[in-house]
Amino acid sequence: MPIPLLDLKAQYLSLKDELDAVWADVMTNAAFIAGPRVAELERAVAGYCGTEHAVACANGTDGLFLILAAMGIGKGDEVITTPFTFFATAEAICHVGATPVFVDIEPGTYNIDVTKIEAAVTERTKAIMPVHIFGQCVDMDAVSVIAARHGLRVIEDACQAIGATYGGRKAGSMGDAAAFSFFPSKNLGAAGDGGIITTDDGDLAARCRKLANHGTSRKYFHDALGVNSRLDALQAGILMAKLPHLEEWNEQRRAAAAVYDGLLQDTGLELPVVAAHGVPVYHLYVVKSPSADVAARVMGALTDAGIGTALYYPLALHEQEAFRTREDFSAPSLPVAESCDGRTFALPAFPGITSEQQREVARVVSESLA
Repeated sequence: MPIPLLDLKAQYLSLKDELDAVWADVMTNAAFIAGPRVAELERAVAGYCGTEHAVACANGTDGLFLILAAMGIGKGDEVITTPFTFFATAEAICHVGATPVFVDIEPGTYNIDVTKIEAAVTERTKAIMPVHIFGQCVDMDAVSVIAARHGLRVIEDACQAIGATYGGRKAGSMGDAAAFSFFPSKNLGAAGDGGIITTDDGDLAARCRKLANHGTSRKYFHDALGVNSRLDALQAGILMAKLPHLEEWNEQRRAAAAVYDGLLQDTGLELPVVAAHGVPVYHLYVVKSPSADVAARVMGALTDAGIGTALYYPLALHEQEAFRTREDFSAPSLPVAESCDGRTFALPAFPGITSEQQREVARVVSESLA
């Protein structure tokens, strides 16, 4: 029974008329970049997340970069973050000239271990960038207390977490600013790249908007060196068509996770841990195997059965060659993050997955572990 890791084709077919109408309208009106559709999306996402402002951009990576740049964080500065995330988190820090400082993670949630953040603060630290990995919020109250004590900015990497909550607050509303990704595989995905920044700081939003548009707020007059990071109208229209369905899709992901929790409880795999402080959205349902060899065996069995799976992540960021060769970087020892290398992998848990499909996934997993 072929089962994809994420079924984007089924999602498209369920909204085909709406999505095709967006495409036709954009092409007919030939209004491709920015414009009313993008402004509508910004208002909708700000309202959904509970922030005063939202600034659309080309992708989630640019969102993080633009926030850092707008805050004036750069060469000689340090930003504390997690080593267990997609490369873009630390890449954005490096691209403004700052240095990522990696702190170990919690077992089970895979989020940054907030009890270890304060020990990493130095006189060069300017911000903390927590990542709500796999769609579960970091303990943001603890992060905020540390940030306030040391005068640091807080930048949420919420790229995997749209709709997740912490104490009733939505991801993207708890730091000085946040970035979301609309990469097609995200819980709210476009038909290409896309991103957005959320913040309550009007001045910061204006600076991000200016930097995303070549450093100008008045055409052909530039008072800053920016980049080209604009969202196109087609992606905005597609996202607006999908946004009303996001809560239902996230609930379906949670339901799928609960099914796996029951089916896999006796397999010897470490299942995701849900912290008491919030409600996750399961961008991915990630399990941890006893060893990399066992993970490879299970994933091989899944692949042979036509079932989608992938490592998240094969190597922690502080172990990546791109950082190990930097003169300003000294690789720390982060045992929890390192224990995940090659051992943490995702199982299909997309909206609309059937109980029959999940039982088949669990059967293949269980038999490969026998």
